[in-house]
Amino acid sequence: MNGVPPKDIPEIDGYDLIACSDGAFHYLKEKNFPVEKLDFISGDFDSHTGNDDEIYEEIFIYTPDQEKTDFEKSLEIIKTKGFKQVHVYGGSGGEMDHFLGNLTVAFHFKDELEITFFDEFSTYFFSPKNLVLENVKGKMISLYPFPIAENIVTKGLNWSLDKEKLEITSRIGTRNFAAKDLVSIEFQKGDLIVFVEK
Repeated sequence: MNGVPPKDIPEIDGYDLIACSDGAFHYLKEKNFPVEKLDFISGDFDSHTGNDDEIYEEIFIYTPDQEKTDFEKSLEIIKTKGFKQVHVYGGSGGEMDHFLGNLTVAFHFKDELEITFFDEFSTYFFSPKNLVLENVKGKMISLYPFPIAENIVTKGLNWSLDKEKLEITSRIGTRNFAAKDLVSIEFQKGDLIVFVEK
């Protein structure tokens, strides 16, 4: 992604596919990332030079549709390749409209792809209706409705919820803490983003 990049390149050995969106390619080159390990680079390439096109033509996937973000187009490609789990680096921070846009895109894919974002502070994702987090005692856990989540029951958090509702326009559940190593979160209706402190 092309948000605030990670300070260091994540460990990539465990991944079956590695991709980047448009401008993030420049970050990888600056970090001396082995470009031959990329499976594809997608986007409209409005920030690329002609030299890029010539050298990396075989892994460029040109996606000029201006009605979709580069992130959305990348997820569509990943989905067509049969992958179900996606880890996103550089998807948050910087310009907040970019961050919110990425959350909205992830929302549209949440039933088809298991997308987890990683940034300097936390990991975050759209929660399944029943979620168990392990080894999280003392970590900050935030629950963010998108835009509403109902009948939420939590166990192991410092401030528990018992069949309660969170709504983006009235009450949200950010800045909570795990009181135990094991935290469970359940809800019956709506959508919930869970942030887990690193």
